[in-house]
Amino acid sequence: MISCRLLLLAAVLPLRGAELSIEYPALERILSQQLFTQEGRKYIRGSQTTKCSYAYLESPKIDAEKDRLRVRARFSGRSAGDFFGSCVGLGDWFNLAITAVPYYHNGMIGFRDVRVDSLERDGFYIRRVRSAMTQSLSRDFQYHVFDDAKRILEEKRSSAPYGQQLRDFQVSQIRITPQAVVLTIDFKVIVK
Repeated sequence: MISCRLLLLAAVLPLRGAELSIEYPALERILSQQLFTQEGRKYIRGSQTTKCSYAYLESPKIDAEKDRLRVRARFSGRSAGDFFGSCVGLGDWFNLAITAVPYYHNGMIGFRDVRVDSLERDGFYIRRVRSAMTQSLSRDFQYHVFDDAKRILEEKRSSAPYGQQLRDFQVSQIRITPQAVVLTIDFKVIVK
């Protein structure tokens, strides 16, 4: 009789997925390892060999701003032409804060409602950079969380006489807390 009640209760109550809490220092290390790969920089345009036309971010720091993820970084950029060995055109550096609401779609985490703000000053070039970065991050930022989960959960262990397969992976919720980004994940692992 008790087991029937437990089964009925289990069928009626919603099951909650597993929570993955990624603290901000770990997220900074992941971001630095995967994105800020050229001398600690993430080039948005050009490269470290481009003299007059480049844009990059460096020194990322991640935390929360209410229910939004915040990345503070230093921007350096130049949009100039090379005239007889000298760069002629606009360029600047400034500290900025990028805030966004992360969301899950098609195995990836993206950003929506992106805002880019200068932390110290403003001007024509800075406003152009902020506008371009807002559009680019909304459109281009995608973290393939499903691919990483699959790689980690299906990793073959040399001494194990079985293998694992990830199925039905979904992120049902993403929360921003003062200490971490918390993902509520629903998935199945099939042991073969």
